[in-house]
Amino acid sequence: MSVGTSSAPGAQDAGSPPAASRPPGDPAGLGIDPDHLPDGLVVADEQGHVICFNAAAERITAVRARDALGQRLEKALPLEDLEGRRWWQLTDPYGGLAIRVGQPERNLLLPGGREVLVSARYVRTRPTGPLRRLVVTLRDTEARRRTERSHAELIATVAHELRSPLTSVKGFTATLLAKWERFTDDQKRLMLETVDADADRVTRLIAELLDISRIDSGRLEVRRQPVDIGAAVGRHIQAYVAAGQGADRFLLRVQQPLPDLWADPDKIDQVLSNLLENAVRHGEGTVTIDVTATASPREGEDTGTSVTVSDEGPGIPEESMNRVFTRFWRGSKRGGTGLGLYIVKGIVEAHGGTITVGRAPGAGAEFRFTLPVSAPAYLA
Repeated sequence: MSVGTSSAPGAQDAGSPPAASRPPGDPAGLGIDPDHLPDGLVVADEQGHVICFNAAAERITAVRARDALGQRLEKALPLEDLEGRRWWQLTDPYGGLAIRVGQPERNLLLPGGREVLVSARYVRTRPTGPLRRLVVTLRDTEARRRTERSHAELIATVAHELRSPLTSVKGFTATLLAKWERFTDDQKRLMLETVDADADRVTRLIAELLDISRIDSGRLEVRRQPVDIGAAVGRHIQAYVAAGQGADRFLLRVQQPLPDLWADPDKIDQVLSNLLENAVRHGEGTVTIDVTATASPREGEDTGTSVTVSDEGPGIPEESMNRVFTRFWRGSKRGGTGLGLYIVKGIVEAHGGTITVGRAPGAGAEFRFTLPVSAPAYLA
């Protein structure tokens, strides 16, 4: 959008402020009105008078457009840096070096201490020529603050989760090194088994952090191979039974025939492990796993595979269901990092699938994920 032509219509001298309360909607013929932009837009003319102040700028600054239009920029938008210096005097866009093209985004303060992200673009009639328009964009800092809070929570969670196993590892290894001869073989074995289990816990946490990093950056790789999803669920059930759970705690129902599923077997195991652990730890009664053929969640494919894990426990409160797949959600029972279901959702979506949570027929929690078959092109 050529903001250089966004001044109010009407015959006016370059130095006089415009009379209109809003700039024309589309000076460049792009079908874009400044009020439709998501970020705040403020434009000043060659004399430094505000000629555009869009709706987002009103919302971010709490300044009404009719009060800002026609004012000098430094009066309509009295910004200061974090050291209290007046920003327009400091940068001097109209009287400074003519080779400058703008100002990079930075945190600045409005009166009252309201923080905004501000960047500026200098529009000149020719390179090194006089300033024709000063275009300022404004963004609220709330989204950045939410991200920073999320990162701080992640660091705090990781520090807390690492402290316990590492303290245990350090304590047992130091004790063994200092007093090896005083312990029986059974005592040594018990301490070493504890160290081994705590080392596995640290390894799992680090793996979770790597997964989160890849999910957040969109770099989670999926290495597709043929996967027998029914057999994969069966292996997890056998592991729980071997660990002491009753075989009658689980009910596996596999609909036949199933479409051939191409997915990353390690990551599908990770999804199944998290969902089954969630059902066993937080649910009650029978844990039912249904594996069925279903419509593909991916456009252009007819079939997909759906896995539903449900229990007979108290379920998840209705008001919490929209937070289940967010970071650090742990439900009513504490324990764990609260990252597992966030990672599960990232893995399923990396496969092009979908995952939902709801209430099971037996009143417990029900998790259902659906994957496209994703057969390679040469098999189509």
